[in-house]
Amino acid sequence: MKRILLAGALALVASVPALAADLPLPTAPVAPVIRTFTWAGFYLGLNGGYGFGQSKWNSALGTVGGFATDGGLAGGTIGGNYQWGQFVVGVEGDFDWQNLRGSQTTGPCATVGVGSCGTASNWLSTIRGRAGFAVNRALIYATGGAAFTNVKPFAGGLPFGGHNEPGWTAGGGVEFAMTDNWTVKLEYLYANVQNATCAVSSCSFAAPATVSFNENIVRVGVNYLFNY
Repeated sequence: MKRILLAGALALVASVPALAADLPLPTAPVAPVIRTFTWAGFYLGLNGGYGFGQSKWNSALGTVGGFATDGGLAGGTIGGNYQWGQFVVGVEGDFDWQNLRGSQTTGPCATVGVGSCGTASNWLSTIRGRAGFAVNRALIYATGGAAFTNVKPFAGGLPFGGHNEPGWTAGGGVEFAMTDNWTVKLEYLYANVQNATCAVSSCSFAAPATVSFNENIVRVGVNYLFNY
């Protein structure tokens, strides 16, 4: 019996290396691949917000009107970004329909019987450069470039005058990526355009008058980013 037990033990010991050789080798855990978000790409979007500013009339009679203008705006955006590390640069353009207007019923406007002096604008377009600093999905940026709008002065019930005028704009904002493609932004712009001229047909007693116009824009937007 002892010989049988000894033989069995020896056979068991001899089989252990063979069994160990048949077992799979342990493997190191594979770390998941985490995709780093990038702001680089072409994008399209929509925006909307509020504009407010000042308009002033100057003529041979002196300053005949100075008043605030305000109203809502909404439109579309197109642009593109390029990213180096955390720095993002790009170009953006937009076109917004707006309903900015204001008027004055005191001073020369009231005393000559026309009732009021006013200025309106119903569209705004900008083309701007952007430069910012990205912290993963958040982008803080400054922006500036050219602005274009129509400046439409009027007196009393006379038809609108004025022309499309060029100018400049500057501002900044913050944009956040909700997904790899959808982003939202909050933006401020200041726009100042060339003085318009108000002819006799629109400004009556004050003609010819030069009409200044500036605008502060606060708006939100949503963009769809087509990543490179």
